[in-house]
Amino acid sequence: MRTVRFQIKDRVSYGLVEPRAGVDTVSELKGDRPEQFALTGRVYPLREVKLLAPVVPSKVVCIGLNYRDHARELGMTIPSEPVIFLKPPSCIVGPGETVVMPPESDDVQYEAELAIVISREARKVLPEDADKYIWGFTCFNDVTARDLQAKDAQWTRAKSFDTFGPVGPWVVDGLDPADLEISCYRNNERVQHSRTSEFIFSVQEIVAWVSQIMTLLPGDIISTGTPSGVGPVVSGDIVTVEIQGIGRLENPFRR
Repeated sequence: MRTVRFQIKDRVSYGLVEPRAGVDTVSELKGDRPEQFALTGRVYPLREVKLLAPVVPSKVVCIGLNYRDHARELGMTIPSEPVIFLKPPSCIVGPGETVVMPPESDDVQYEAELAIVISREARKVLPEDADKYIWGFTCFNDVTARDLQAKDAQWTRAKSFDTFGPVGPWVVDGLDPADLEISCYRNNERVQHSRTSEFIFSVQEIVAWVSQIMTLLPGDIISTGTPSGVGPVVSGDIVTVEIQGIGRLENPFRR
């Protein structure tokens, strides 16, 4: 199922995207997490609603290096455990929203990533139980001010500017994340291309490992790292993250 968060007029709701008579529609849901969801009976054409970021996380946890091809590209040793960092919830924007390139950076870059969305409180989870805590998956762009990342002793500033976390367009459940094609396009030119079979740490290992450190809450995002091919954008570029079984997340970049 594809679960969206959407706005119609002045109302924001969750909904299920379903085809009806050959047209994609959104069936409105009440509640704000999977176990609370119930259909309201209201249905809207998808083209008539505004899609928002599909979740409102309390935190965004990111994996710093999780593709073997990216490690080879950087000449880095394969890590023995996940390297994590946080992005603030204030970085989140939805599909189609503008990523604002800050004046502090001259080297803003894209990073296409598969994001895990947590369904319920998770603490000290075992890898074999991790799937029970996963709502589904979505597309994420871990936008980074690369020059500031190189300059600072840690990554918070480079990763945390407002709008540096495009996510969407929806959360897809029932998806096997073990071998999905992932691509990134800059102005329709493919600049990243890999498969999640290149992961160093599996989705289940990541959820379990992060939950040993911090309690994960419903709607939290864990972004699973980016493949090789990261690179810069300029004002006016449109960057698209595309993941097999999920779809496309497209955002313009502006100074």
